[in-house]
Amino acid sequence: MLDRYLLRYFLAVVDQGNFSRAAALCHVSQPTLSVGIAKLENELGAPLFLRSSQRVELTAAGARFLVHARRIESEYNLAERALADVQPARRLRIGWLSSVPSDRLAAALGVGRGERPGSQIEIVEGNERDIHAHLARGRIDLAVSIIRPGETRFREEAILEEGYRLAMPAGHKLAQQSVLTAEALASETMIVRRHCEALAATSRHFTERGVRPFFAMRSTNDERVLAMVAAGLGITVMPESHAHEGVVRPLLAGFDLRRTIGFLFGPHGDPPALADPPFLDALRTALRTARVGAREPL
Repeated sequence: MLDRYLLRYFLAVVDQGNFSRAAALCHVSQPTLSVGIAKLENELGAPLFLRSSQRVELTAAGARFLVHARRIESEYNLAERALADVQPARRLRIGWLSSVPSDRLAAALGVGRGERPGSQIEIVEGNERDIHAHLARGRIDLAVSIIRPGETRFREEAILEEGYRLAMPAGHKLAQQSVLTAEALASETMIVRRHCEALAATSRHFTERGVRPFFAMRSTNDERVLAMVAAGLGITVMPESHAHEGVVRPLLAGFDLRRTIGFLFGPHGDPPALADPPFLDALRTALRTARVGAREPL
């Protein structure tokens, strides 16, 4: 395979008529250019120039090669121009807290899908600790996660505040009550959301009231948990923003824990410069909607 610089040396000698001017055009010394031409002739197996003190002329082989060399160089130039016009895809890397409903993300992705040519969105799901570690190391550009008081590592944008409610089957005997006490659930079967940031507080709330239920399932998948609740396997506690057909969300009396969800921007990221601002706007809107009993958006 011929190196492109050798083609350029060859064409420069042809166009300039001698080695010294060709070397100057190529920004190399004349001995360097002469070595390059000799290498090209060796690779082609034929002399390309007749050298004289007056002028350098092409041999018959050189004349035949010139046609191909011009064509190859032209194709090189066309390829370079074509690639220069192609903008690299803009990629927005988002860390998604696993306890935030994924239907909010899906709703945002569905908005203006055809209006984002050249944009790529990459989703990294995980718990709060993992997502924040990815953000600090520059593996993601922003996180949709919990905003905690006193956090100073990341720039923040609060989007919604919400509390926690029970999730139980719509056909449950207690489903018509808007508020239930932990004691009223003493004989109920529960499902544990192992990834929930409120798990310790939830467990403490029940045990302090002498309630130690049977656990039918332990899961880190909220969609699966909701499906099992709807099917009647058990009840659970989860953030207000989760909803599912066949599941009702009464309040748990005395359980007042709340959380703030928003964007956390990595130290490497500049929020105004992040790719795909329309998507971020759609995500803000989606996060603020379809919440059961949550406060007004921040």
